[in-house]
Amino acid sequence: MNKLLLFLAFVILVSSYSTDPPYQVKKGDLNKDVELVTSKGTLVIRLSDSTPKHRDNFIKLVNRHFYDGLLFHRVMSQFMIQTGDPKSKTAKPGEALGQGSPGYTIPAEMRPYLFHKKGALAAARTPDEVNPTRESNGSQFYLVHGRVYDDNDLNHVEARLNGYKIPAAHREVYKTLGGTPSLDQKYTIFGEVIKGLDVIDSIAAVTTGERNRPDVDVKIIKASLIKRQ
Repeated sequence: MNKLLLFLAFVILVSSYSTDPPYQVKKGDLNKDVELVTSKGTLVIRLSDSTPKHRDNFIKLVNRHFYDGLLFHRVMSQFMIQTGDPKSKTAKPGEALGQGSPGYTIPAEMRPYLFHKKGALAAARTPDEVNPTRESNGSQFYLVHGRVYDDNDLNHVEARLNGYKIPAAHREVYKTLGGTPSLDQKYTIFGEVIKGLDVIDSIAAVTTGERNRPDVDVKIIKASLIKRQ
């Protein structure tokens, strides 16, 4: 009997780690934005209603203060800035990061009208080789920094997108605001920065070392829901 109880306890422990517990988002929270106060400035993010699984999960983690104190552990200028690894909260200088998660993944919610313009909010994930359905990490996300492209640049990118054609409207944004079109339709985009694009520039400009981790830590001081303006 004791062995059986021990086994059942183990199964419950594993199950609770690998499956996200049910979470009911308050209706009022769906009409709020997310404020990220970082050591480089403040960003305001608007979540997409077109990706409800990612939206609700992000709201849940923000409400649980999951992101408070986490580092931007991977920063690549003209590409993106990444955060959300829970292990980064207590990471030592130079420690390898990027493998942490809350213990679950989220089914992909890619939408053809959501694309990697500058400021886009997208979910990180493991590569196709081990994740053919492109499920998202439960907590890690990135904000697009990118660069401005011309039509010739975009044609070269498009040739490597396995038949995906960059819509004309998206091309215009890539030629003005900029972004990272090479990632389109490969990762779930679930929101965008509506205030504080200059903060992305500031974070992207820091010097980095091994594995693109900033030499001086850049962190999320606080993430919270705020009234939509």
